[in-house]
Amino acid sequence: MPLPFLTADRAFDTADDLALPHHDRDRWRRPYRPGPWRVGAAALLLLFASFVLFAAVILAFTATAGEAGVVFGVALAVIVGALRLLRVGAWVSTRGVRQVGFFSTRTTPWDRVVAVRTVQRPVRWLGLPRTVQGQALILVRQGRAEQEPPVLMTTHNADFLARHGSFDRAADMIEAWAAENGRR
Repeated sequence: MPLPFLTADRAFDTADDLALPHHDRDRWRRPYRPGPWRVGAAALLLLFASFVLFAAVILAFTATAGEAGVVFGVALAVIVGALRLLRVGAWVSTRGVRQVGFFSTRTTPWDRVVAVRTVQRPVRWLGLPRTVQGQALILVRQGRAEQEPPVLMTTHNADFLARHGSFDRAADMIEAWAAENGRR
């Protein structure tokens, strides 16, 4: 079963003369692959879910159906959480840029985007409260000058920790999408 949210388009990895290689411009796509930290955490969650499912099968044969149903529900929640963890990140299409978080999703149309730029600043390490010096790709929106601009991705999140070249390529790709689809 193919999982399209797991891999970025192979066209993003090629270095041909197109500025924005893509096939279906209206489809939401992540211009980078999920990082090893994110994939590893999702794999561990899925491994845990397999043990919980095994426990649900054992409970189905030895205990009541209600107890087995509760354990099966826990396993299903862990699986949904692992899949949601894999979807977290910045997604682009001709309609705008979408920042997918674990619990929320925010979409900003390109006509409301003033700038997408990389800045040097303290960033959170793997989403934890600890901050380190790094780079962040920020999204400056129209009419939001007084607020802190949202951070699309950083060099120290689960996708780009110890992969600085990948962060630079992904930031350049999102900036190119903003330049192509922004104000005309």
